[in-house]
Amino acid sequence: MAIAPNFGSIVPSQSQQLLQSNYLQFNNSTSDFAQQYLPEIYEQEVERYGNRTLSGFLRMVGAEMPMTSDQVIWSEQNRLHVAYDGCTNDGANGIGIPVAAGIVNVISPGQTIVLMDAAGVELKAVVTESNPTTGALIVAPYTAATTAALASTGIKIFVYGSEFNKGSQTSNWAGGAGNITTQGENISIDPTFTQFSNSPIIIRSNYTINGSDMAQIGWVEVATEDGTSGYLWYLKAESETRLRFEDYLEMSVVEGELAAAGSGALAGGFKGTQGLFAAIEARGNVETAFSGANLTDFDNILKNLDTQGAIEENMLFLDRTTSLEIDDMLAGLSAGSAGGTAYGLFENSEEMALNLGFSGFRRGSYDFYKTDWKYLNDASTRGATTGISSIEGVLVPAGTSTVYDQILGTNIRRPFLHVRYRASQTEDRRMKSWLTGSAGGAFTSSLDAMDVNFLSERCLVVQAANNFVLFKGA
Repeated sequence: MAIAPNFGSIVPSQSQQLLQSNYLQFNNSTSDFAQQYLPEIYEQEVERYGNRTLSGFLRMVGAEMPMTSDQVIWSEQNRLHVAYDGCTNDGANGIGIPVAAGIVNVISPGQTIVLMDAAGVELKAVVTESNPTTGALIVAPYTAATTAALASTGIKIFVYGSEFNKGSQTSNWAGGAGNITTQGENISIDPTFTQFSNSPIIIRSNYTINGSDMAQIGWVEVATEDGTSGYLWYLKAESETRLRFEDYLEMSVVEGELAAAGSGALAGGFKGTQGLFAAIEARGNVETAFSGANLTDFDNILKNLDTQGAIEENMLFLDRTTSLEIDDMLAGLSAGSAGGTAYGLFENSEEMALNLGFSGFRRGSYDFYKTDWKYLNDASTRGATTGISSIEGVLVPAGTSTVYDQILGTNIRRPFLHVRYRASQTEDRRMKSWLTGSAGGAFTSSLDAMDVNFLSERCLVVQAANNFVLFKGA
């Protein structure tokens, strides 16, 4: 008579026969104890989130270069021509230039200027007197007796040339009080530049596993974001820690913020670093409530670029919503009115551009290469922020800029975006990794564990930020 199996009592058979007494019943709620012995395990890990890494943005648009100091300093040229905003008009041919810290009057007698106000009134005049210290000008309009037609405030002035009487002689003004009234006595203009700086921060991470857990082998078949695949044991977690840290290397210089005076971070001894978003907000252009579906909004950006460096080729890194809006806008326009497509940055090869995730189009005299930025779409970062005003994209100029390097003492060409990391002949802190402990091949301490350490020290240099545009939600 066959013996019915009871909980904890299974009778083995002498041959490979399926009997009531020798198999495990999983449909019986009382047999939960036996389920741990014969589980059905899928070895392969399910990639339900696809490629989870976020880095790659800076590899597309920048470079990495070593540095040896605690600070990187660079200089950017100022505008070539002389212009002033916010000037005043007293109605009797007297014009006041707002002189403040860092602003001086360098308009000389004999120079010809254009005066414009917000109402559209415009006058051209020649300067007869100029005071370098107070900013006061006396002008003689060409088409009117006085400057009374201009508004009293909010006047813009720029120099477009000069006119001198016969026999006049030029000389440099030697300084002193009072107006310059002699034609040809010029105020010497020394070229100036603006200095910017940033400091690297130390980024660290680690993963620890104790020696006992390392002795219990459990294999998982994986396909990692770095392109490798196969079976991982306990180093599965180490692999993900490394991938996460590599993302932090980029995220920290994109989101980085300098510690402001009076902030809690500064009080705690943290200095911070100026990241991409902070640099554009401080020195670049910010478009709020930008709509990719509105061609007028896009054209306003082009008009603003005309006032800046007018870099012909630019890259757009956008979130999904803004990217689709631009796609729909372009789809609604004919190739002629939209300016056609362009792939100049990719040797005019559409295939090359698409392989890198870019689609190109041309508007006015500018070429744009558009791609989705995963960082703005990922739910664990800036994605899935419905109802939250967040960053929707960034416009980055392509190519390089010329700056004066304080260390080298010469003009150099650098990508507009590049990362500087601390390194010397004996220490390279671009991306360090080392093992400590007494397990897993490490023999550095008595700790019964293996500790995998990661470290980097870096900062981002955003040159010519006036050519960048940050798109923010309403």
